[in-house]
Amino acid sequence: MTDEPDFLEDGRKLFAGPCDFIFASVKASDLPPLGPPEIAFAGRSNVGKSSLLNALTNRKTLARVSHTPGRTQQLNFFALGGQPGAERLRLVDMPGYGYAAVGKEKVASWGVLMRDFLRGRASLARVFVLVDGRRGVKPVDEEMFDLLDQSAMSYQVILTKHDELKVSERAEVLGATTQALSKRPAAFPEIIFTSSHTGEGIPELRGAVSKLLHERGA
Repeated sequence: MTDEPDFLEDGRKLFAGPCDFIFASVKASDLPPLGPPEIAFAGRSNVGKSSLLNALTNRKTLARVSHTPGRTQQLNFFALGGQPGAERLRLVDMPGYGYAAVGKEKVASWGVLMRDFLRGRASLARVFVLVDGRRGVKPVDEEMFDLLDQSAMSYQVILTKHDELKVSERAEVLGATTQALSKRPAAFPEIIFTSSHTGEGIPELRGAVSKLLHERGA
């Protein structure tokens, strides 16, 4: 019996490697060809998704941090751990959801893109759904969970803004989030609490990705 790999260390090495933007898709018909495993990041606008992606990859500008919610309007693909075509993994930055100022037509087009992507992408291993730790799970997040459950797509919740909560508040939101996910069929049971500002939870998230790749034989 072999020892279990050191996923934290493997995750650190993985995300210390090259990471390059390779593709943007605005509709399902122009998705890039299937390749290595993919993990996607979803979350409501202003949840801190761009900041998390930058922290995860040790970069300042991989994903644009915007003060204008709803700016990401397409699926952005990044090659991680090697040159495009030889990478170990692809990261997919999904459009932010739940921003009221975005027109209904745009929201509808995003919805179609996300549904088609989630239901028909064989290389998509997991979706990490970011939830604002200061606010907890909101109805708009529940709608995203519904879509993922209906698509039979494995997803894991990442709580953000860890540094902006008191210790007692962290325990409360973690418990409430666990309860919200307890009966959802496609939800992965482990929740990771992160802070892009302090780095809290970032090594654990990298390790979770490394373990996922290991389980898929990648």
